[in-house]
Order: sequence, then structure tokens, then C-alpha cells
Amino acid sequence: MLDIRKLEDLAEHIRNLLPGGAAELRDEIKSNIRATLSAALARMELVTREEFDAQSALLARTRERLEKLEAVVAELERRASS
Repeated sequence: MLDIRKLEDLAEHIRNLLPGGAAELRDEIKSNIRATLSAALARMELVTREEFDAQSALLARTRERLEKLEAVVAELERRASS
């Protein structure tokens, strides 16, 4: 679902923006940031790029098939009205 490495990198980047005086506090904040970001992203119901691409391909095939069926129906209607 989500790329854990990117989430780790983002949490680490935010942690590095904090003052360097209290390393323990920075590590705790990093853990809290990671958990908060993970929960927020999970609530967004995001899909992976692979899932998106698969659904896009399925939609394209379905659209193509629908267009062919519409052409067949139009031809049958034309023949029936003649």
C-alpha cells in the first residue's frame, strides 16, 4: 500500500528540522510523526501506482468494448429501420 521507506524518510526529514539538543526527544518525536503520518495516509485510502495503472487499463479496455458494442447496436438499429 504505502512505501514505508518514503514515510521513514519524511519522518527523518522532519526530525532533522528540530533542534539538536535533545536526541531522545527527537527520536520520540520521529516515532510520533511516523505514526501520525501513517495513520493519516491510511485514512485517505490511497492506492498504489500499480493498482491505479491496473484500474486505468481495465477502464480503457471496458471503454473500447463499450464503443464496439455501441457500433454493433447502431448497425442493428439501422438495419431494423430499413
